[in-house]
Amino acid sequence: MPKMKTKASAKKRFKLTGTGKIKRKHAFKSHILTKKETKQKRNLTQTTLVAKVDEPSIKKQLCI
Repeated sequence: MPKMKTKASAKKRFKLTGTGKIKRKHAFKSHILTKKETKQKRNLTQTTLVAKVDEPSIKKQLCI
C-alpha cells in the first residue's frame, strides 16, 4: 500500500503547536485593505487556533 500524501493546501495553511493543537491565520487580510479599520487589520494579523470540530478533518488532510 502506498504512503498517504499530505494535502498541499493544508500544509501551507496550518501549523501544529507543541501540544498538538492546530494554528491558523485569519482571513480577509490579503486585499481591499483601504476600507478596513487599522484596528481590524491589526487584529487579523494575529494567529489563532482551529475550532475543535474542524481539527479531525484538518489532521486527516495533514496525515497526522
